Amino acid sequence: MEKKVLEYEVIILGGGPAGLSAGVYAARGALKTAIVDITMFGGQPSNYADIENYMGFPEIGGFELSEKFEEHCDKFGAEKFPMQEIVSVNLMSNPKVVETKEYIFKSKSVILAMGASPKKLEIPGEKEFTGRGVSYCAVCDGAFYKDKDVAIIGGGNTAVEEGIYLTKFAKKVYIIHRRDTLRADKILVKRANENPKIEFIYDTIPLEIQGEEKVKSIVLKNVKTDMITNLNIDGVFPFIGVVPNTELINGQVQQDKYGFVITDETMKTSESGVFAAGDIRTTPLRQVITAVSDGAVSAVYAAKYIEESALSKIS
Repeated sequence: MEKKVLEYEVIILGGGPAGLSAGVYAARGALKTAIVDITMFGGQPSNYADIENYMGFPEIGGFELSEKFEEHCDKFGAEKFPMQEIVSVNLMSNPKVVETKEYIFKSKSVILAMGASPKKLEIPGEKEFTGRGVSYCAVCDGAFYKDKDVAIIGGGNTAVEEGIYLTKFAKKVYIIHRRDTLRADKILVKRANENPKIEFIYDTIPLEIQGEEKVKSIVLKNVKTDMITNLNIDGVFPFIGVVPNTELINGQVQQDKYGFVITDETMKTSESGVFAAGDIRTTPLRQVITAVSDGAVSAVYAAKYIEESALSKIS
């Protein structure tokens, strides 16, 4: 069966905060806009229990905020294509081409907003027990650990926030960090320290996740003493950072040593007509609010690029 060819002025790859924000600004700017994602829209915030640092909402559920983003985007008519299995992306052609199992999308400009995914521990047992005691989403799986003991790996905001959330279900939450101090915001650290269900294990790294049908324990190493211990737990939640979702576009735009896309202040990449926004790009802060800002900037400058390209053809 021949695939249907769809033509747009801008294609946005990714339906998280950056992609939906770009969709609002692009469609509002009268650009024919398509947003394509491999999953449902919403991005990472859909998996957060609560968000407390998005302007205008002192506290709001992650899923609820994602819904508001999508509703706002819908108001301006950006066309949405969720659950698309993307086969290939050609950013260097003119027009740009995004091919999925169902469609061939062609456009004058592309905004990369595919986000990032949780970084793996890369230790024995992690892959084997994923879905059977290893999880990367406390909101998704927290209820499975009612009255059980779980371990959080990491020391940033996400690790501490998810650890606090898990105390709603778990009997005990261990937060294991490789350093002697946390990177998380002080207000979060204070809340965690005041929670009787949370215990911190500092200067420690995980070596192996063990179990049979499900996780039963985790092998730990103190980085200062080299002492090896075995902690009995029912679940492991790694929150040690993210890696960019760039598999489809690697090598087509300039990236840093970690794979994140390099942009200028207008979100322009090294490839003409290609912009990047949100967690996929090199940025000092990866938060919902910065992703939304990136999306707005990328769409405005994608529109400028399209306008200037049209003028250059006339002249």
